[in-house]
Amino acid sequence: MSDFVARAIAARREMRKLFSETPLQQNAYLSQRYDAEILLKREDLSPVRSYKIRGAFNAMRKHLEARPEQTRFVCASAGNHAQGVAYACSHFNAHGVIFMPVTTPQQKVDKTRAFGGDNIEIRLLGDYFEDTLKASQDFCTTNDAVFLAPFDDDDVIEGQASVAVEMLEQSDEPIDLVILPVGGGGLSAGVVTYLRQLSPETRFCFVEPAGGASLAAAVSHGAPVALDHVDSFVDGAAVAEIGHKTFAALKGITPEQVIAAPEDRICQTILELLNVEGIVLEPAGALSVDALQDLGPAIRGKRIVCVTSGGNFDFERLPEVKERALKFSGLKKYFILRFPQRPGALKEFLNILGPDDDITRFEYLKKSARNFGSVLIGIEAKSAADFPEICRRMSAAGMTYQDITDDTTLSQFLV
Repeated sequence: MSDFVARAIAARREMRKLFSETPLQQNAYLSQRYDAEILLKREDLSPVRSYKIRGAFNAMRKHLEARPEQTRFVCASAGNHAQGVAYACSHFNAHGVIFMPVTTPQQKVDKTRAFGGDNIEIRLLGDYFEDTLKASQDFCTTNDAVFLAPFDDDDVIEGQASVAVEMLEQSDEPIDLVILPVGGGGLSAGVVTYLRQLSPETRFCFVEPAGGASLAAAVSHGAPVALDHVDSFVDGAAVAEIGHKTFAALKGITPEQVIAAPEDRICQTILELLNVEGIVLEPAGALSVDALQDLGPAIRGKRIVCVTSGGNFDFERLPEVKERALKFSGLKKYFILRFPQRPGALKEFLNILGPDDDITRFEYLKKSARNFGSVLIGIEAKSAADFPEICRRMSAAGMTYQDITDDTTLSQFLV
């Protein structure tokens, strides 16, 4: 048994003082859909609804064992690591200063405050995680405090490996494939390091948001590299640069093992699991399940574990998630239409639509011209196949229009 394996097992044992193991559940719906045995490792059912409690607890525990007099801790987090640190601070009666981006969903801020109580203080600084991280590290430099890294830390990686310890204990059959969500890489590094030693036949697939594909960039360059831009929608995994220690632990993976999940498609997966299975997942938590559709026939007949890494979903985001899911599925489109300004014009347009088509947005953008005005119109159809016919009818009626559904710039300002 290697030192890492022994430490991961010890971390799992110590965690039982704080919370019970998360279940490994076979999901009949997904198993039938993909003709495979799909099991979900439900990290969304931890006390803080995320696996992040594991690394935070383990890092704090080991530090306090080495330096029991030092009980002031600092972290930077978009939400889940913050909640784990807050929970651990309360458990160990330590003091935590938690830095969070200004853009962090309010639900995660409130939950962090609830878990930490009087043991923590929260500081909202920076629009992006990198800004928040720098502020937290600057604070540690000028104050006598211990920084708890969100992912790029040996003790954190070791704590996240407890997911794999439980996984092997709970699985009564060998696991063919583990699908892991990737942000900074702490979870992946821990699980891969552990399973490579105790379950060498298990393969791995890594999934990250398309707008934050830091692992793919690192694999391509052979080392971690900072992305020029990150889409923050999948806030739990939107990291500009994967950790150096975590990437070293993932050495040897190939580009074919890394999947980039489109943010809008992730929204579809969130809604599907919510509506069909009653499982509430945040965008990062849905990554592993979302990747199943990319694997297709390759997983047929296999035993697959998807790590559902977090369930801290702010339901105020639900309208946005529905909107993005509809757009991805082709059921909703937005057009800018050159609309005649005369009586009966709207009625003529309505006759173009079919009985199952619905106008969800109608807004004049410009009415200064005498004969025509620019209109933003949103249409929701029963089937994506309806839109070619709608467009054909608009053209036949002599209407000038532009489909802006996939125009990121125009949609950002108009929709």
